[in-house]
Amino acid sequence: MLEARDLWKSYGTRKAVEGVSLAVKAGEIVGLLGPNGAGKSTTVAMLCGLTPPDRGSVTIGGEAVGEERNAVKRRIGLVPQDISLFEDLSAIGNLELFGALYGITGRTLHDRTHAALELVGLADRAKSRPSTFSGGMKRRLNIACALVHDPDVLLLDEPTVGVDPQSRNAIFDNLETLRAKGKALVYTTHYMEEAERLCDYIVIIDHGKIVASDRKEALLALLPAEKRRKVVVSEASLEDVFLHLTGRELRD
Repeated sequence: MLEARDLWKSYGTRKAVEGVSLAVKAGEIVGLLGPNGAGKSTTVAMLCGLTPPDRGSVTIGGEAVGEERNAVKRRIGLVPQDISLFEDLSAIGNLELFGALYGITGRTLHDRTHAALELVGLADRAKSRPSTFSGGMKRRLNIACALVHDPDVLLLDEPTVGVDPQSRNAIFDNLETLRAKGKALVYTTHYMEEAERLCDYIVIIDHGKIVASDRKEALLALLPAEKRRKVVVSEASLEDVFLHLTGRELRD
């Protein structure tokens, strides 16, 4: 459904992304993990066509995602790291606006806005403004806004930052429902337990390059034998692999 091939992006002399390739099938969640500054957000921006790669390509269902406005971009939904809502509009007003930007009108717009609010558990707050919402509610409405045009691919850039455990769990349930409906999802996060619960396939990126990509069980085999023996009692975790591959040095 989504395929990126050999993506490169530099800002001046700084190489932000170097040769990243990944693929996501329908009904699959691919986790994109990496320390701060690893190139995750730049990769997501290239996947959705907001940032053109210096070289490489992105396709949705075999169709190229280009710099200009084109039909294939309508098949993508983006949930940015920063909450992107209009505080002076109601929840349903936000959804109607985003839907209208995609040319959705009439009964279709009505049905999709209500379905999106129902999915994220905000149907009873449809007429409330986001300014009255908790952080978790805003995060869920942010997801709903990315879904109102019924995209095939959903890109989520750290969608659970700053939310309570109940809201995080609700977001997980939403994403698992979308996977079951055949959506293709790319999920970036710093939280290893999120990736372990949600992701079918994991890509670890550091300094703009992919350092490992596979299913979780296969990634655990990347630990050196002596480290695997040390954690055998408590079982090796994805965090063990992540720190082994990217190091323990602090990132800012």
